[in-house]
Amino acid sequence: MACSRWQDADSQRALLPKQPWLFKAHRTVNRPVKVRANYEDIVNTASLITPILSWRPPRRSLNFQPENIQVWRAWLDQPPSHVEKLLETLSPDERERAERFYFQKDRDHYIVGRGTLRIILGRYLNIEPDALRFAYSAYGKPSLTREFGGDFVRFNLSHSYGLALFAVSRGCEVGIDLELIKSDFATMAIAEKFFSPREVSVLQRLSPHYRTEAFFNCWTRKEAYVKARGEGLSLALDKFDVSLAPGDPPALLYAEGDPRAARIWALKELTLDRGYVGALAVRLQGEENPALICH
Repeated sequence: MACSRWQDADSQRALLPKQPWLFKAHRTVNRPVKVRANYEDIVNTASLITPILSWRPPRRSLNFQPENIQVWRAWLDQPPSHVEKLLETLSPDERERAERFYFQKDRDHYIVGRGTLRIILGRYLNIEPDALRFAYSAYGKPSLTREFGGDFVRFNLSHSYGLALFAVSRGCEVGIDLELIKSDFATMAIAEKFFSPREVSVLQRLSPHYRTEAFFNCWTRKEAYVKARGEGLSLALDKFDVSLAPGDPPALLYAEGDPRAARIWALKELTLDRGYVGALAVRLQGEENPALICH
């Protein structure tokens, strides 16, 4: 599927719906799905998917186009009734993992995050959220099983302090990262431990006023790229360079052992409020310009 340089997509963003999400049974990807639950009561769009700046919730009917990279955001702090409804969409292994969290808040955030992921993917595929099945790579990166579109659906998710982001594409590898800006974390000591020598040098030359922003630009862009590659800790953070100075376009500048990397990977800054910073990484193919649509 073709994915290349970015283009603005404000005109393609959908209008705010007033109704909750609904699901119907369809025969999709050669698998009949039986309606086992009405998910009308799971999520009220206004409470789970809250607008951030110019981001707008989508129409209930989604167009899953190969030229679009779609990013969703959701707040993870939800009423107990919503958490319990979303729990119903999870698989037995996901429920077991939820039970292993020590703190109730962490358990609830996990349930809301996984349940929302299932709802989003289910809407694209016209499949009940609880019917979806996931597989995991050797490094732990999730994907849909082949019978549920795993050969063409690509997605990734990230969460930080109550906010979650979900990236979905048709055929393009994607990675997404989200962080809450904390000045006490953005230290030169941490940068020197995880960033490349080139990135550390850029950070050192910046005015202290801009260093925190630059630090989190670097951190989220590197994490998004690593997650898109799907190679886990085997891909060392100090073996590739990204742009980080405030005002510089997001970009992968260099990757050790891969001279083509800077040409075939694109990075995108995600505009957020409430003290968050986010980044998206996409592997490019072909010549078409994908639209970044934020819900």
